[in-house]
Amino acid sequence: MNLNVRYSTIATKPRRNVYRRPPAPVKPPLPGTEPPPIIRTTVASINLSATKGREGLTVGDRVRIVGSGLYNGEAAVIEKLSGGVIPTALVRTEAGRSRQARTIDLEPIP
Repeated sequence: MNLNVRYSTIATKPRRNVYRRPPAPVKPPLPGTEPPPIIRTTVASINLSATKGREGLTVGDRVRIVGSGLYNGEAAVIEKLSGGVIPTALVRTEAGRSRQARTIDLEPIP
């Protein structure tokens, strides 16, 4: 008979809970010593005049796409106008490609 065998039925003393001290609160910086605000370069800039849109555009008008982006500088025909917070138009370029563009990025061709 082996007497070195431990049985799982032997009562063990429960472990004590360890209550750690909470970290010290972060002190605010002294006035005048704040670092300059960080401005991320990846943040999009929003043109607030885009909400007004361009007046006088109707379906079938020939326009030139200005601004930056796809098909910049190409002539196109307006196929559909849609309102909203920023008015947009679905245009089809002379190459047969279609794109949705803001109406402020469209310039009428006389």
